[in-house]
Amino acid sequence: MLVRLHKFLADCGVASRRKSEELIKLGIVSVNNKPITRLGSLINPDTDEVRVKGQKITKESGKTYLMINKPAGYITTAKDTHNRKTVLDLIPNLKKRLFPVGRLDKDTTGLLFLTDDGELAFRITHPRFEVIKTYEVVVDGKFSERDFSLIKKGIIIEGKPHFFKEIRIVSEKGNCAHLLVKMIEGKKRQIRIMFEALGYRVLKLKRTAIGDVRLGSLREGEVRELTSQEVNSLKRITERERIEI
Repeated sequence: MLVRLHKFLADCGVASRRKSEELIKLGIVSVNNKPITRLGSLINPDTDEVRVKGQKITKESGKTYLMINKPAGYITTAKDTHNRKTVLDLIPNLKKRLFPVGRLDKDTTGLLFLTDDGELAFRITHPRFEVIKTYEVVVDGKFSERDFSLIKKGIIIEGKPHFFKEIRIVSEKGNCAHLLVKMIEGKKRQIRIMFEALGYRVLKLKRTAIGDVRLGSLREGEVRELTSQEVNSLKRITERERIEI
């Protein structure tokens, strides 16, 4: 069966689909010793030889799935050209090439997956599969009924609509509001931008769940493997489509 080259690279754990596309555009990916730079190229994984920087790429039989409780101050990337701390620095003895599933801002904490399963990573992050991400949010100030109604309906910012799947106030203590937010598609800094548009400053932002997989008691900076039940849960909720992309 023919598959997209960038999908094959992701399935082999080379990088995420998006990063694999960047590798192709850089001209460092070859198929049968011919450099490929055109996105969307098809290959036959059973007969074609794929190389990245001259290194032959093959599918690994066993995939790795890790959960991290990301602390503030770490960026969500595999490498950083500015020598900043990345989430991979939290796993000093890492022997496999893993990449983060989606992103959390530098100042955002909480649940983050690392894996070499490019297909599952794609399905978790693509809005088409409607995987719900849950966040705890603390903002300065108490919510007025008007503002709460506005943010529930969605906010237009620079001509683009921003929505939450669900939002509710958990408690109000002092001059702060504690909220729970659920969302499917996470545009860059979306949660912070939506609250800031109404004049609220986000004091704390923590992701606590992706689908049915919860952060639980994992402490900041700690890492653990996902259980087979957790992996199966993520695969099950992303199996709405089986179209090769």
